Parts: sequence; C-alpha cells; structure tokens
Amino acid sequence: MGISERREKEKKDLRKLILDAAMEIFLEKGFDELSIRTIAEKIEYSPTTIYLYFKDKDDILFGLHLEGFRLMNEKMSVLEYVSDPFDRLKAMGRIYLDFALENTGLYDLMFIREAPMKALECVEEDWHQGKIAFDGLKYVVKECIDAGYLNFKDTEAGAFLIWSAMHGMCALQIGNRCIGVISEDKRDTIVQLGYQSFIELLEFSRMKI
Repeated sequence: MGISERREKEKKDLRKLILDAAMEIFLEKGFDELSIRTIAEKIEYSPTTIYLYFKDKDDILFGLHLEGFRLMNEKMSVLEYVSDPFDRLKAMGRIYLDFALENTGLYDLMFIREAPMKALECVEEDWHQGKIAFDGLKYVVKECIDAGYLNFKDTEAGAFLIWSAMHGMCALQIGNRCIGVISEDKRDTIVQLGYQSFIELLEFSRMKI
C-alpha cells in the first residue's frame, strides 16, 4: 500500500470512528447529549480534528441517518425473492414497522427530526436516500395496480398514502402518543393491529374494482 492509499484509509477509518462514537452516544444518551465535544472526548481526539471531517453536528447526524437507511435497506433486500407484488407490499410494510419500533432513535432521526435535512439544505441536494426508498415503494404499488390488487388512480399518491399510514403509526407509537388514548390491553400491539386493519382496507378496495 502506497502513502496516498494509506492516508486515504486512515481518513476513512477516522471518519468511521467518529460516526460510530456519535451513533453510540446518540442511541445511549439521546439527541441533546450528542455534540462535537462529547464525540471528541469519547474517541480521545480534539474537536478540531472532528471539524476536519464534519462541518457541524447536523452533518454528523446526516451521516448517522445514512447508516439508518443502509440498515433498513439491508432488511428490505429479502423482498427481491417475493414474486407476488401484494405479498411484497405487505412484507415491506411489516419490515418498515419492525425496523421503526426496534430502532426508535434511528427512525426518529431518519424520518422525524429536522437536523439531517438541514445538512441537505446547506449543500442544496435532494434527499437521495428518501427518494430511493419512496421509488421502491412506488414501483411495488404500480405492480399492484397493474395486477388488479389496488384501486389507486395515481401511483405516487397511492404510495404516499401507504407511506403516510405506516409513518403515522410509527411516529405516534414512538412519540408515546398512544398513552391514555389507546386501550391499555392493546397499547403494546396497536401498531400491528393498525397495520392489519390497513391491509384489510386495501383488500376491501381491491374487491370494489
């Protein structure tokens, strides 16, 4: 390995070290406890070193949000073996819900908090990861429409409706908005029950075609 290759590897390794430390702090202590200073203390480097790799806290949070999408996409990869589009759509929903409820901090960062999007605004880029995820959903919804499974007139609007339903259930549960509203005996399973009711609604729509 030459000098330039070694230096490049060292840069990648240090960047990963910073993100790994940030992820650990974020998941263990929460958003407010994450800072350039706390990360620097954890990896035993100066804050100045971190600023060589990340512009600010929002930039680091954007890096963590990218890792969240990588993990979610990894879980979604099993869907390529599901041939029936409606079965694939249902499985996609279950994976999305499970990911959100098992990774509440990451989900909050990926889909609720504004910080990662602020980093995007600074460089005037589109939300590439969100677009990939949404395009994947649109593709499955289009297949379902073509196969007669769904009765949507507009693919994008139908995909947005499905995403909104999944996200809404996750956000309400993660934000503890079900306390005092949902029956206590259903509180722990309300997202799964809500998802099943949503699927029944889609299936009813199919019957009306």
